[in-house]
Amino acid sequence: MRLCKWVLFVFLGVVIGMWAFQSSTAEAKTIELTYSTFFPPTHIQAKVAEEWGREIEKRTNGEVKITFFPGSSLLKGPQIYDGVLKGITDIGMSVCAYTRGRFPSTEAIDLPMGYPSGVAATKIINALYEKFKFKDFDNVKVLYLFAHGPGLLFSKKPIHKLEELDGLKIRSTGTSAAVSKALGACPVSMPQNATYEALQKGVVEATFGPIEVLKGWKQGEVIKYMIDCYSIGYTQSFFVAMNKKTWESLPSDVQSVFEEVSKEWLLKTGEAWDTSDREGRAFSTSLGNETIKLSKEESKRWAEAVKPVWEEYIKEHEGLPAREYVEFIEAEVKKYSEN
Repeated sequence: MRLCKWVLFVFLGVVIGMWAFQSSTAEAKTIELTYSTFFPPTHIQAKVAEEWGREIEKRTNGEVKITFFPGSSLLKGPQIYDGVLKGITDIGMSVCAYTRGRFPSTEAIDLPMGYPSGVAATKIINALYEKFKFKDFDNVKVLYLFAHGPGLLFSKKPIHKLEELDGLKIRSTGTSAAVSKALGACPVSMPQNATYEALQKGVVEATFGPIEVLKGWKQGEVIKYMIDCYSIGYTQSFFVAMNKKTWESLPSDVQSVFEEVSKEWLLKTGEAWDTSDREGRAFSTSLGNETIKLSKEESKRWAEAVKPVWEEYIKEHEGLPAREYVEFIEAEVKKYSEN
């Protein structure tokens, strides 16, 4: 009887040991990754990014676990690219212009080319990258690129003609600052989170930005006019990238899932911009703000006024096929604007 109990005890010990081993092995197989962005968790782009992560987890049957850090909770926007490079975060999403000069080829996308939508801008940036295979992102694994909808002018006073921009203080940064200057205005650099107060207090009289800021950043409350200057609609380029060593450590089937989902999500991201732009316009209109549509003749005048911004980009990047970039983007914008 004692022998039977001893055998049973040993047997149970072996079974428990095997179960523990298998459990620890299963846990070891889980690939845990971090994903950082500056977008606050309530922003539509943060929500879309988090959905992307959940889809990766779903299609890998839980083999991949992604922990999301929105709202600069791990890294601030300008730190994210370096954070990806150094492995502080495995995956990062941020604006290319936050590390200006680091992505010289991608900067062509930010020019005031007259983008009609976020979907169009997103398709064009990925087409540019695919066609020219430029080296901006050679040190990381690009999952996908995207760009926001057309950057337009929002003002506290009506603007119908180019001359009315002369000396106007416009909140603008990066490319939009160059656009303001080309139009004869006075660019005032500041981040989006300072724009509401600056408009409210009269520090600036207008601002350039995608339409979504009217609701997303509540700027519709402190402007009176939306100037539909689509002929000079600029955008800003964004990246979603992974640390290269992390990428190379992933099994090939997991890499395939990342590429498959990313290809789908780049369009979802562009569509999200367009959705938030529509919501921004509706919010602003509900407050009684007026939309001013430029005449065809006036739109052409504005477009001609910003052409030097294109040429300046080409001149500053003589070591790159910069003119080819600009001509390619111009043709793509025309194609999407005609659809």
